Amino acid sequence: MTELEECFRAEWGRLLSALIRNLGDFDLAEEALQEAFTVAAREWSQGPPRNPSAWLYGTARHKAIDTLRRRQRFEEKQPELALRLPETPEPSLDEEFSVPDERLRLIFTCCHPALSAESQVALTLRTLCGLTTEEIASSFMVPATTMGQRLARAKAKIRNAGIPYRVPAADELPDRLDQVMTVLYLVFNEGYMSSRGEALIREDLCLEAIRLARLLRSLLSEPDAEVDALLGLMLIHDARRAARIDQSGNIVLLPKQDRTLWDRAKIQEGCTLVKNALRRDREGPYAIEASIAAVHTEAARAEDTDWLQISLLYRHLYDLHPTPVVALNGAVAVSMAYGPACALPLVEALEEDLADYHLWHATHADLLRRLGRLDEAAVHYSRALALAGNEAEQRFLSTRLAQVRSE
Repeated sequence: MTELEECFRAEWGRLLSALIRNLGDFDLAEEALQEAFTVAAREWSQGPPRNPSAWLYGTARHKAIDTLRRRQRFEEKQPELALRLPETPEPSLDEEFSVPDERLRLIFTCCHPALSAESQVALTLRTLCGLTTEEIASSFMVPATTMGQRLARAKAKIRNAGIPYRVPAADELPDRLDQVMTVLYLVFNEGYMSSRGEALIREDLCLEAIRLARLLRSLLSEPDAEVDALLGLMLIHDARRAARIDQSGNIVLLPKQDRTLWDRAKIQEGCTLVKNALRRDREGPYAIEASIAAVHTEAARAEDTDWLQISLLYRHLYDLHPTPVVALNGAVAVSMAYGPACALPLVEALEEDLADYHLWHATHADLLRRLGRLDEAAVHYSRALALAGNEAEQRFLSTRLAQVRSE
């Protein structure tokens, strides 16, 4: 990955949120920042400036001014522009300039209740995380054109309805938490298993979601059990990051992972948060999901995993959050606790809902492989390979497909 690509991943959300704060216009801010990165691709050929984020922010700011100058009503906008865009030093010479961090404001703006739930999540992934429309569409399992229209409508809604760019007051926070938590977890999941690109893991997104969850937690006047559980869940998952891929970037499945590579301090922090959450409140979906993750960490060896407990926890999770993906994960736990023959009907019952989901085909194929039905397994491995967008997953599925065809 080039220095510019690394900068894009690390700084996109922070830079865009600062520009939106100053411009009050999602589209203008995004267009200006994209232009700044385009200029950087040309001018950084000999290396980035001393302060890349300041350079990008300053360049995007000037691009925004140029755009406004081209608009017919620039004269009317000029006084407003002077207020919105405070002067900054020339970006290439400014080593001390610090771009303000407005990401938490951006999350609450994107998660405003005036927007649909799907638009809230999609807009956050686009603006905060810099995912492309195609990547977000893949996550939602919808066409890219549909997602593009959804994003455009969400931005127009924010602009036309005058949705404020701010963190809600303390008394407003409880009503806004659920969707913000959903968005944070989806950001984390995109980092944990990237839908596109070469790498399986996007560490920057995982760490950004964790950082924002900590920040959200600090805003609350009283502890919230599900916020704590969500943070704990992400910490436990992230603790296994180093063991999930080998030195060549290939996927290492949970049973084969080197558990000495797991970050035990992070696991301890996550488990403590989850235990405290369970003591304070009734069990919520994040607390149950975190409990499942915690059970995995209790086993010194993969063969010691308490799959029976995990399958029971998934059943409870499905009662609280009945989605096809939860049902699919629960079926995997059933296969480990009771065998693939017990799980196969559960997976096949999900075909109508998950026919275009590569992990449904991969799971179906794995159960068929374990049952010795290799020709059928090959069909589903082939379909999973065709649907997978991540190169690490594609390599893994290609290997599995070759294995079942050779047996």
